[in-house]
Amino acid sequence: YQKIDDTNLDIDSRNQLVERYKSGYAEDASALSAMNSGELDVREAPGEWSPREVAHHLADSEMTSALRLRRLISEEHPVIQGYDQEEFARRLYYDRPIESSMAAFKAARDTTAEILEQLSEDEWTRYGTHSESGRYSVLDWLSIYADHAYIHADQIRRARAANR
Repeated sequence: YQKIDDTNLDIDSRNQLVERYKSGYAEDASALSAMNSGELDVREAPGEWSPREVAHHLADSEMTSALRLRRLISEEHPVIQGYDQEEFARRLYYDRPIESSMAAFKAARDTTAEILEQLSEDEWTRYGTHSESGRYSVLDWLSIYADHAYIHADQIRRARAANR
């Protein structure tokens, strides 16, 4: 991901990112719709995540990101800790059913979208330090997570196409 220049992001562009963030869950739910258990486990290529693994990653990432935003807003210059998503995939039983993970993804995204809609102009300028990438603002957070669900919806669709 590329950091955005949050000093020059106009309100309309920011609002477009918020709308993209809000629609992300539906994009992934659509990509996963009507997939049977076998289709959930196909990969677009060796070493890539299956749609099932992507669904669990989305839940874990979304719950983590929801807490990150809350910390950016409520703490003075928090340190936002990175995590190893591959280790999550190895250790958190990504072979289980996806329904609960998709519900967690949706709930975390919905509650976070409600917060985004309430932010004051001052809150949009808050920032902390990410343990891996340095200065990390609310707008950096938004630019990442506005696209995150779409990137993985495309990954799910590619795996689905590779299975045909």
